[in-house]
Amino acid sequence: MTTVPGMTGAGFGYQYGDGLGAGGTDAERRVDQWAAQVAEKAQRYEDMQAQVAEISVTESSGDGAVRLTVGSSGVLTDLELTERAGQLQPHQLAAQIMETMRRAQSRLSGRVAEVMQSSVGDDTETVNAVVSSYQRRFPPPVEPDRPRRHDGGTDDEDGWDRPLLRE
Repeated sequence: MTTVPGMTGAGFGYQYGDGLGAGGTDAERRVDQWAAQVAEKAQRYEDMQAQVAEISVTESSGDGAVRLTVGSSGVLTDLELTERAGQLQPHQLAAQIMETMRRAQSRLSGRVAEVMQSSVGDDTETVNAVVSSYQRRFPPPVEPDRPRRHDGGTDDEDGWDRPLLRE
């Protein structure tokens, strides 16, 4: 090995054959490799962000009166009302729209998780943080208390629509 003139002594000691060559030092190659990894990771996150922005969820009310779509931010992007909607009282229709929208929004976290797992799944901390954020913002809708029938069932089971028996 040849010692580089003027590069000997404390802190030096670089010699040809110690990783130096026409392509640069070993440290330069590591920096180049690190920069390439950072660029690749940044591209994956950009792709993931674009995929998440394209997410939408469509949901319908149980009776089919309402069909709506929410985008990845949870904002309503489409609303369809069928003839059945015209038979409902305004407060009933409003309640169905809100309930249907909450159900659609609550499904967003699952869709976001799928996209993130496929694109940046190796970064579990980020995936968990983003999915948790969606789950907090759009929790599953709370089921309203249903009046109980005399046999313990609720008034919407088995299509039973007769008046409730009171004890």
